[in-house]
Amino acid sequence: MKLAAVGSNCIDFYNNIDGGKAYPGGGPVNMAVYTLRLGGDASYIGPVGDDVYGKIMLDAIAAKGVDTSHLHVKPGKTAVSQVELIDGERVFGDYEEGVLETYTLSEEDMDFVCTHDVVICDLWGKVEGQYKDLKAKGMVTAFDCANRPEDEASQVAMPYTDYLFFSSDDGDSPELREQIKAYHARGPKLVITMMGEDGSLCYDGKEFHKYGIVPCDNLVDTMGAGDSYIAGFLFGLVEGLSIEEAMHKGAANATETLKYFGAW
Repeated sequence: MKLAAVGSNCIDFYNNIDGGKAYPGGGPVNMAVYTLRLGGDASYIGPVGDDVYGKIMLDAIAAKGVDTSHLHVKPGKTAVSQVELIDGERVFGDYEEGVLETYTLSEEDMDFVCTHDVVICDLWGKVEGQYKDLKAKGMVTAFDCANRPEDEASQVAMPYTDYLFFSSDDGDSPELREQIKAYHARGPKLVITMMGEDGSLCYDGKEFHKYGIVPCDNLVDTMGAGDSYIAGFLFGLVEGLSIEEAMHKGAANATETLKYFGAW
């Protein structure tokens, strides 16, 4: 699989680790790295600032083998989330978009995206309005709504998304299944809901597919688990696996990420 990961990247700045420590990440960036881990290829297309965090991001992604030929360095600040680690749990503070605030894909970027098997963006990536154009160019599209599928960005992307992902903490229920069906009716081929330790649920327009979790013998950190699932699921589909097999690949990839601190 060759993944085009588009849009948001973010430095997670931990105020209370080693006097302040910056970890590169963001959903699409994580998914690109996890695709490489699975044996695929991935490119990241998006902006960083011309500050020290932008260099950290660029160097870290490139070191993992991600194609950074369309990672654009713009005058300004790289996106940053302030994070504190309190009793083993992350508490997120202020988020500054920096150069992401005004980001759009250029025509050249879009042509480059179309050399890949599938494109993924998330809620914060700023390019949901260009999914219509990507679909018109014949691109297979995926979108991660996080836990906010009702947000405007998610709703704008939904009709032009082949594989729609979102997270739910409530577990499987008749209400959740009706919600999934309603999203499917708006255009996606598959709607996939990630439910944490309750596993995942996928609707293909005819039936629901349910998969549990791959047990983790040494849980260290949940950061990046959802992004790992998405990368594994997409990898499986592109490689010709069934929906159930793709769900297993996503779950197994998530479990790998649970075993260490940080997203990657």
